[in-house]
This record gives sequence, structure tokens and C-alpha cells, in this order.
Amino acid sequence: MNNRQIAIEIFLAGIESVKPDKLISKSVTYSQKELMITNQAFDLSAVQNIYVIGAGKASALMAKALESVLGSAITGGHIVTKYGHSVPLQYIGVSEAGHPVPDENGLKGTERIISFAQKADKNDLIICLISGGGSALLTDVPQNCTLADLASMNDLLLKSGADIGEINCVRKHLSMIKGGQLAKIASPAMVICLILSDVIGDPIDVIASGPTAPDESTFADAIAVLKRYNLSSKVAPAILKIINEGVQGKQPETLKKDDPAVNQIYNFIIGNNKLALQAAKTNAENLNFYTQIETSTLSGNVDDIAHFLVETAIGWRHANKGMKACLLYGGEPTVKISGNGLGGRNQHLALLCAKLLQNHAGITILSGGTDGSDGPTNAAGAVVDSKTFNNGQILNLDIDEYLQNFDSFHFFQKEGGLIITGPTQTNVMDIILVLIDSY
Repeated sequence: MNNRQIAIEIFLAGIESVKPDKLISKSVTYSQKELMITNQAFDLSAVQNIYVIGAGKASALMAKALESVLGSAITGGHIVTKYGHSVPLQYIGVSEAGHPVPDENGLKGTERIISFAQKADKNDLIICLISGGGSALLTDVPQNCTLADLASMNDLLLKSGADIGEINCVRKHLSMIKGGQLAKIASPAMVICLILSDVIGDPIDVIASGPTAPDESTFADAIAVLKRYNLSSKVAPAILKIINEGVQGKQPETLKKDDPAVNQIYNFIIGNNKLALQAAKTNAENLNFYTQIETSTLSGNVDDIAHFLVETAIGWRHANKGMKACLLYGGEPTVKISGNGLGGRNQHLALLCAKLLQNHAGITILSGGTDGSDGPTNAAGAVVDSKTFNNGQILNLDIDEYLQNFDSFHFFQKEGGLIITGPTQTNVMDIILVLIDSY
């Protein structure tokens, strides 16, 4: 195998370790009316109904794995996942819906979820399955707003350069279910939420906009995000009106930690980027690479990260002659899109690296999304080395033009650097790996 192929193998090993079926079977056991989540036991002898709800790119496979643990103990439920990500379920209903931009199917699926939360009482248990993508898939429309208003706002936020915490702060304050409000609807039922984290640091109030977590952000924070990215005049007037009314105390806030409903909520992170990086490290070591996990909290602008990665790799190679190495990074870079091309943050980052690597043999860089979908494309990301730039020249591809147009997908489609995994049914942010040859 060449280093491009090896990089892809290491990347896939990381993804495999955080597949929902593996995580659920490792984290959840059920026997004689006792439910064990990681190391915490729940006595279900008085529970009359178990309802399973949730949303996210991994929610369908999470639900299937949970069905294999609980079986007929599940009374019913409903989950919403991205188009192409559903699997057959026996006890739990499933809807496919739009992501990253919410659509009508997301609304209908969310209504079903709310109906299960509403009918639960103090003798019932709600198990909520949350993973990346849940913010768009678990969607409701505020009064006097339209789905088109929300879709436009989401699109503006995603292209603005705002990070996921900022984006979800705005989303939470335009919803009656995000920001802990889904759990409040289910009160007084006990709510256990199993979470597959796609956010740096695993903040449960940010992942999928925290439908079962108390929220510290406010309407004032939401309006500040819109102002910070010059979106106040671009979002629909109805959206701005709701947020401004919230600042004035005329709209209900999200769930706060002093609310009695919080006492009946139990949130568990069952999978995250660190787990995936550890599995990738083990795979790389088995391939005889000296391997280091550099960080699982990589963030910032893709341009800065590209320079950082390449400069680090060049420095490492010169300082450690005779040693082949694998440097692993996890996180989620941000990109502010201004062109009309097709791509995603991972492909754009890889293309930036390709330009910087043109005169540096012996270094291979892969950047990929663990969900298998980078931006609005069917590619997880891309892998590059010093030959990528030259390959582009041979094919008459102007790398600067593709970067300017944010059209990395079409560059790599022609050059051959795309990573196509299909939907992985999981999501723990991105894995970036740097392979360094000895010389």
C-alpha cells in the first residue's frame, strides 16, 4: 500500500471504533428490570412504558442497537435521521429528513417525537438518542415564522464562519424543543439521553442544540451572534423579532439548571472524537508508525490550520530523520465560504495543504469527516501529498482557481484524492492525520 491508502485505512479504523452498535453494546445492558448505562444502574421495576426518541445522523443505528438490548421492553418511539441513513426498526418509528438545512419531513418527524414526550408520565421512561446533525433534524417552527425562514437562517449561519456553539445558540432560541426544552416537555418522566458527541469538548448543551440539557445561553447571546457575523439584516424579520422579544423577556427562555425538570434528566456521552483517535492510533502503530495524538480539540480557520499542519510535518521530518510517524488531530475547523463551487471544510483544508506540500515529498495529509459526508457532497474528505499539485497541473487544474471558488470536490474528483465511504452512521467530528516518511 502507498501512504495515501495507508492514511485511508487508519482513518477508517477510527470511524469503525465509534459505530453506534459498538458503543451501545459496550455502554448499555438490561436485565431483570435493571438498566445499566456505563457504570450507573437504573431500577425500572416501577416503569410502565419505555419510549425511545432521538435525532441525528447516527440515531437510526443507535436505535437499532438499543432495540437489540431492550427488545420488547420498548413501548414505542420515533427518531429522525438524515436522508439515506435509516435502517429497519421493529419497535421505533423512523423518519428521514433534511440536513444541514431543515425541511418538512424534519418538522413532521419532530412532531411525532414531541407526541411521545408529551404522553410520558412519572411512571414512564424516555430514552433519547442524540448525535451530530440533530439540530437540523430535530426542528420546529416558531410562531409567525416559516420553514423557509429557518432554512435561510441556517444556511447563512453555516456559511458565516460561526462555530457550532454559536450556530446552536441561535437555533436554541428559535425552538420550543432545543436547549433542554424537549426534556421539559417529557417531565415528570425520567429522561436518559445517550449522546454521540460531534462537538469539541463534548458540551451536552451544544450537541444537537442540547434538547435534554439545561442551557446557559440567552436571547442576548443569540442576538450577539447575529451581529458578530453581520447577519441581523439578512435573517428574516420574523426571526429577528422573536429574538429581540426574547431579550425583552417577552419570549420563554430555554431550560435553566434551577428548573425542577433537570432533576429527572441523565445525560451520558457514549462516544466521541477521542475514542476514534485512540483506535486510529492503535491501527497506525500496528503498521509500524510512531504515532502521537496531538489534540482532539483542533479548531480555527482552515487556512491557518493548513499552514500549521504542513509546517509541523516539515519540522518533524527534519528533526526526526529515520523515523516514520503518524500525527493525529481531531476537531472541527471552520471555513467561511464565498465561492459558488462544491466542497466541504475537509476537502478545502486538504486542497490548501496540497498547495503547500508541492515541494515537500514524504508527507501525506488526510482530512475527513467521520460521518462520511463533508459539506453537501458524497465525499468524507480528501487525501493529499506532494504529487497532488503536480497531478493537478498535468490535468490543467488551476489549484488557486479551485480554492478561490471553494470547489475542492471537483478538483479532487478529477485528481483522484476524494475519500468516499458512504454514510458511516456515526459522527464524531473530523479526523486529520499526517503521515511522515523516514529518510
